[in-house]
Amino acid sequence: MLDKLVLRFVGTIDFNYVIISGYIAILFGRSRNTEDVDIFIDHISSHKFLEFYKKLEKQDFYILDAEDAEDAYDRLKEGLSVRFAEKNTTEPNFELKFPKRDTDFYSIEHRIRVIISNKHEVMISPIELQIAYKLYLGSEKDELDARHLYGLFKNNINKKLLKDFMSNLKVKENYSKEVLGERID
Repeated sequence: MLDKLVLRFVGTIDFNYVIISGYIAILFGRSRNTEDVDIFIDHISSHKFLEFYKKLEKQDFYILDAEDAEDAYDRLKEGLSVRFAEKNTTEPNFELKFPKRDTDFYSIEHRIRVIISNKHEVMISPIELQIAYKLYLGSEKDELDARHLYGLFKNNINKKLLKDFMSNLKVKENYSKEVLGERID
């Protein structure tokens, strides 16, 4: 059900976006709940955002934390997030943000296409960045997400890039060994 909802939501997006954080682990088989799907979107014009907002309304999504499209766009420009959910629900919701930090922009610029079916795909952040970010967050849920992703992709990821992201985010090397089961060199 969550995947169908995500596909319906991202199907309304006609500009660059990237899904980040916990949903990526769920997408790749980690069994856990989530209350939100985090998404970075390109800095778009207010006109483009209004068009997007109207598409979401037609798909039965509504905004949780703003009065209208203009207010939502102002929140994004102020560096805040905006949440959308399916009508008559509050969870799961979609938390949209404009990128602010270098790693945020990296996520959009180096996003990865995941093909779900002949008709559906999603764009996700690089796995190396997701593992490092989850280690940086450090909660039990985040550690399990990092371990899950690392276990799946350890033979296919760029470990130097992972180490660079961990360094950038100030993740202690010994911590990664403790969580991932091996030191990242």
